[in-house]
Amino acid sequence: MHPLGVVWTLGVLTACFGLVMMLPALIAAYYHSGHAFHFILAGALVCLLGLMMQRVGGSAPKHLSHKDGFLIVALAWVILSLSGAIPFWTTGTCATLIDGLFESTSGLTTTGATILVGLDHMPHSILFWRSLQEWAGGMGIIVLAVAVMPLLGIGGMQLFRAEAPGPTKDKLTARVAETAKVLWYIYMAMTAVTAFGLWLAGMGWFDAINHAMCTVAIGGFSTHDASIGYFHSAAIRDLIVLFMFLAGINFTLHFAAMRQGFSPRIYLEDDEFRAYGKWLLLLLLLVSLLVLGDPHVAWGEVLFNVVSIATTTGFAVSDYSLWSPGVSMLLLAAMFTGGCAGSTGGGMKMVRVLLLFRQGLREVRRLIHPHGVIHVKLGASSLSVPIMQGLWGFFVLYIFCFIVVAIVVAAFGVDMLTALAASAACITNTGPGFGAVGPASNYLALPDGAKAALMFAMILGRLEIFTFFALLVPDFWRK
Repeated sequence: MHPLGVVWTLGVLTACFGLVMMLPALIAAYYHSGHAFHFILAGALVCLLGLMMQRVGGSAPKHLSHKDGFLIVALAWVILSLSGAIPFWTTGTCATLIDGLFESTSGLTTTGATILVGLDHMPHSILFWRSLQEWAGGMGIIVLAVAVMPLLGIGGMQLFRAEAPGPTKDKLTARVAETAKVLWYIYMAMTAVTAFGLWLAGMGWFDAINHAMCTVAIGGFSTHDASIGYFHSAAIRDLIVLFMFLAGINFTLHFAAMRQGFSPRIYLEDDEFRAYGKWLLLLLLLVSLLVLGDPHVAWGEVLFNVVSIATTTGFAVSDYSLWSPGVSMLLLAAMFTGGCAGSTGGGMKMVRVLLLFRQGLREVRRLIHPHGVIHVKLGASSLSVPIMQGLWGFFVLYIFCFIVVAIVVAAFGVDMLTALAASAACITNTGPGFGAVGPASNYLALPDGAKAALMFAMILGRLEIFTFFALLVPDFWRK
């Protein structure tokens, strides 16, 4: 390992984050919200901290090992979450240290769980900062750094491996830095198109930009307490459904389709995309059968809420926690499944669930044909035993972490339904859950200890579990 290289790299990330933190000062000045100084001061302090870390780290490291990459990614989410909480504290938006850190961690990990109330009357700078954190965290500040670091004399492959969300396709380009740049270009273009579309559909520019950032990031923070239900617009609702669906697709698949003139064939030939589409259709069918007999539930509500939860976005147009218990169980399953690998979505990722399902079918076939040679395939490729063992290991650790977090949350006096729902919503980076943390409520009333456990779950979900557990293995720290 290279400790000074780790410190130097974290310093670069922290300094860049400090610069990003100053952007809401422009919003504060434009809307005369009075918080411009708070964001400038917070950004300057974070930049100073980053520069000091660079000074301690010395010169840019010429090499980073895979161990360095895992450590940098894990520490970056902690350091940046702490840094992002500063404006919530200094402006008085959050009354306690734990609340400010919860809001910041939720934003940066694109979870979308909030402790804030009265969003409709909140300063524009605070609302913009929440959305900006989600947008930056959506693709990952680490991936942005991968694109910048070669200019500073440092390669980024180790960081990209540690940050890449789940099993991914081949690199888009030969160089990792170029890959990260391409991903960000697609990400920014999708955000711009979403914002323009929402403006045409009737949103004001400020709301359109904020909701576009949180839609493409699959984050779910809104500028209104009623979320998307505030606008009472079918056009806005349907447009956000479309872009939540698109953001839940592997971004490398978007790039491949873009090179072929956005040919639908590229998508339809992809195993994961087909499973993603079929899963959403099945959810819509089952939920519709359960709730559409209720005259108070419209098809548009079902479509929006199902896609929002299945992509782990967390927007809402109505309180789906009031629907039948069967719907709640289906939506809980959708949280854990999540979006596609290589997307900004959370959950276990569709490709993992698909391969685990195929592995289960393989074992059934082996019972019938005990001497047969039966492979688990993804596309035209047969997957090796180590890959399948890794998938099962991930699944076991994921469920184990969910259960442990739920037990810890319940130990602080939270009722069982809320503890389970909150833990599921946070480890899958979905945000709203059921019970006391449903879409019509938030996480403010939870005990501080429960909030701390849920913040840990958010970061675990964002780190894809293995990165955290790698740090716990003694061999990781040995030379």
